[in-house]
Amino acid sequence: MKFLARSMMGLFLAAVTAGLLALALQLVAGAVRDSMAPGGPPQPARERVVSANVVTVTSGRIVPDMVAFGEIRSRRTLDLRAARGGRVIEIAPGFEDGAAVQAGQVLVRLDPADATSARDLAQASVAEAEAEVRDAARGLTLARDDLSAAEAQLELRRQALARQEDLQTRGVGSPAAVETAALALSSEQQSVLSRRSSLAQAEARVDQAASALQRGQITLAESERALADTEITASFDGRLNGVAVVQGGLIGANESVGQIIDPDALEVSFRLSTAQFARLLDAGGDLIAAPITVRLDVLGAEIRATGMVERVGAAVGAGSSGRVVYATLSGARGLRPGDFVTVMIAEPALDNVARLPALAVNGDGRLLVLGAEDRLEEVTVEVLRRQGDDILVDARAISGREVVAERSPLLGAGIRIKPIRDSDNAAAQAATPPAGVTQASAEEDSVALTPERRAELIAYVTNNTRMPEDAKARVLEQLAQEKVPAQVIARLESRMGG
Repeated sequence: MKFLARSMMGLFLAAVTAGLLALALQLVAGAVRDSMAPGGPPQPARERVVSANVVTVTSGRIVPDMVAFGEIRSRRTLDLRAARGGRVIEIAPGFEDGAAVQAGQVLVRLDPADATSARDLAQASVAEAEAEVRDAARGLTLARDDLSAAEAQLELRRQALARQEDLQTRGVGSPAAVETAALALSSEQQSVLSRRSSLAQAEARVDQAASALQRGQITLAESERALADTEITASFDGRLNGVAVVQGGLIGANESVGQIIDPDALEVSFRLSTAQFARLLDAGGDLIAAPITVRLDVLGAEIRATGMVERVGAAVGAGSSGRVVYATLSGARGLRPGDFVTVMIAEPALDNVARLPALAVNGDGRLLVLGAEDRLEEVTVEVLRRQGDDILVDARAISGREVVAERSPLLGAGIRIKPIRDSDNAAAQAATPPAGVTQASAEEDSVALTPERRAELIAYVTNNTRMPEDAKARVLEQLAQEKVPAQVIARLESRMGG
């Protein structure tokens, strides 16, 4: 009986399984026929929606920044050269590279023995010339008096001749007396001529004595200059550079012993392309006095200085392009001639412009603008400037609208997107504090450090021998504050290997 019951149950299960398989085959066959039959029921298409970051275009007045690289130069440099050769007998204390000097300070003194002897001889020559001038003046006076006496004697002889001729006319005198008076007059005339010659010689002697005195004075002035040239002095306050002299050494004429550089009279020279240079011209074609900012990165600290564009190079060098522009600097503490710096030039302000991410615009200047139902529209804009990772565009046609911040191949005109705005992910963009930081400021510009991390940074800056003293003092002052700029911490950590 049990065998029969089990057999019947097995047959029942087999029949049920066969029926289910037949039903499944029927359903599959019907689905295949329906899918292959023409004019079947259409399947509803699902639109693909892509998420994209969007930003709101805000137009306004923006001052573009032009970035260039330049070199610090000195506007006031003095070459210390020996006007005459000689032996160095004295060098000022601290006469070495980088030392500070003051105007009028004697830096190098040469042996003045030869120059002193030449000066003394010139003084003696001048004294002799002055004595000769006085003697010639006295001789001229005597010559004039002698001539006056001779002319008076000549007049008496002329009167005597006239009297003898009168007596002869009246029959009282004799011809011999007249002849004697005429001979005396002729002799006196010859004496006057001799006195006049003596006067001319005295006058010539005076002129020669004056000329000799003038030559002596010139020689004396030259010898005094030669004596003064034995001392090399500083013409203005500054710092020494390129010192190349030792005490007891011999130097030749016009040999350089160093330079004086005024650290407060610096300028920066930088090269701009012709298109960049054209932006710094006014309506009359003259260079505008655009403000600049000079930045030098020094081991985690920045040395900054401001200035104004002053002039442009007069010519373009062979094989060069663009323009070399020069700008004066003010408050350039810590900068030295030869520093390679980054220069940021403020261009004239632009109106009705907006700052957008550079990835928002393609090569043809087209933007994807958010339209109705979150669908994209393509708009062409004029790209005015490129500022690093940002661009400045003419915003008159898109002011107030939302644009895609980053274009991708998935985005195009007519595509519907899911916009992600800054207000939607502000919390997700909050910066995570670095190791050792306990709290970040609201603007994420400065952070508070733990005592351990602060001590580690201070020790690194203190032991750094390559950092200038003025830059080291600024960094230590920043690290001593309650909140330290995050940029300073990041730079120090990058150089610490952390």
